[in-house]
Amino acid sequence: MLANLSIQNYALIDDVSVSFSNGFTTITGETGAGKSILLGGLSMVLGKRADLSSLKNTAQKCVIEAEFDISKYQLRPFFEENELDYEDTTILRREILPSGKSRAFVNDSPVTLDVMRALGDQLVDVHSQHQTMQLTDNDFQMKVLDALADNSENLTAYMDELDKLRAASKELQKLEDFQADADKEHDYNSFLLKELEDAKLKEGMQEELEEEYEQLSNVEQIMEQLSAGHQLLNDEQLGIVGRLTDLKRAFQGLTDFGSDYKSLYDRIQSVLIETDDIASELEQMQEGVEADPERLEVVNGKLQQLYDLQKKHHTDSVADLIAIREELAQKVDAVANIESKIKEKQQEVDAITKTVDAWAKKISEGRKAVIPKLNERLHTNLASLGMSAATFKIEVNPSKSFKTNGKDDLMFLFSANKGSNYGELKKVASGGELSRIMLTIKSILAEYENLPTMMFDEIDTGVSGEISNRMGEIMQQMSGTMQVFSITHLPQVASKGQYQFKVYKEERMEGTSTHIKQLTTDERVRELAEMLGGKSLSESALAHAKELLQ
Repeated sequence: MLANLSIQNYALIDDVSVSFSNGFTTITGETGAGKSILLGGLSMVLGKRADLSSLKNTAQKCVIEAEFDISKYQLRPFFEENELDYEDTTILRREILPSGKSRAFVNDSPVTLDVMRALGDQLVDVHSQHQTMQLTDNDFQMKVLDALADNSENLTAYMDELDKLRAASKELQKLEDFQADADKEHDYNSFLLKELEDAKLKEGMQEELEEEYEQLSNVEQIMEQLSAGHQLLNDEQLGIVGRLTDLKRAFQGLTDFGSDYKSLYDRIQSVLIETDDIASELEQMQEGVEADPERLEVVNGKLQQLYDLQKKHHTDSVADLIAIREELAQKVDAVANIESKIKEKQQEVDAITKTVDAWAKKISEGRKAVIPKLNERLHTNLASLGMSAATFKIEVNPSKSFKTNGKDDLMFLFSANKGSNYGELKKVASGGELSRIMLTIKSILAEYENLPTMMFDEIDTGVSGEISNRMGEIMQQMSGTMQVFSITHLPQVASKGQYQFKVYKEERMEGTSTHIKQLTTDERVRELAEMLGGKSLSESALAHAKELLQ
């Protein structure tokens, strides 16, 4: 409930702070006194947009603060979702700076205007004649039926399953889209994959082939150089091996004359062994090297195949070609298995659809069952509000598709006069009729839902005394389970409040300002008497005012 409202430097308000209690509170005051300003200030702290015109003194900031007791509203999930500190006593604050910048806070934590508006919608329901168009909204009408049918748990289960259905249907659509696109590319991807598989790609193969190609292409030069090397090492007269052998013999006789000679001899021996080994290897290589035109052609063909593949796939390495091959293999495999995946996903969608359908049917049955009860309640209450001939034609019919609140189409038609044709509310009901219908529906909802603080803004405009008396009684009854405010010009409604506040203007040298105060019993009598008979208080007006309060 709204516990306190503080407004500084807003419109005609300098500084106002007022505390409220639970139950039914009426707010009265002369036309132009500032009742709408008070409501405007509250709307600002509930998330309405603002501008510099809101500031009374444009050199100072405007601050509006509202304190709410939210212990019964089950709003912890909202606070957690928006990373806000939860407090049973929560304070919403709005600041409009002279620069025009606006700031919003919840329990001193900065929030966006959207977050403040979303929270405000759950704290206060501001209802005026121009807002009765909500009554013509199909979702709101369905909400009324669901409240009477106690469909909240069914709707929660339905929405959970509907979310699953939407997710599964989205996945199915992706698979089907993939199949449509993939079918176009499948043959081409298969061709590319076959090319890469035929190449028998493996890491390092390009380097090996290029090396082999160089050897096969230069056989004559290789054989010539190997032969020359072998000749240098093994010539009978000048060969390196023979000369090293002679050197070894020459130093062999010096090994006994000291370690230096022995060391030198060992080094000569080592060089001779290595040189002799090289000579043997040269001889073997000579025997292994031979011209092989056929192999050269094969190697050249494999290299050209690699170069062509690299050019086609815009790469310069076998490793990249292998990666492309694996990617193509996955695409081809995915297309090959897509039909089974689609079938599997379709079965999942069908199974969830049956579950969603079952919940939707249960919700629909509940709605249909309470239509007679709702019709009766509407007729009885509206009759007491001067609309005895008003009747409704309410039908719930199956829809072709799932909606966020079930699988029903709702026909909510109205006739204000006996014998008149039924029509949509927004087309056949007047503003006054819509106000009374909305009040009736809100009073019914109050019995079934934990509604937020209700603020009725001159909803009783244009109705007669007896009807206004009944409207006041309905709001009074609603206040038994919730906090209700009524901004009114009618004494019959004002008198029904447990508490009455008066909004008034004061004119001083520095300007005009709006104030609000809670009236005592005697002040209420005078205020009601003025509302009944004007400023000149007559005994009959005072007596009537006292009678209304009693």
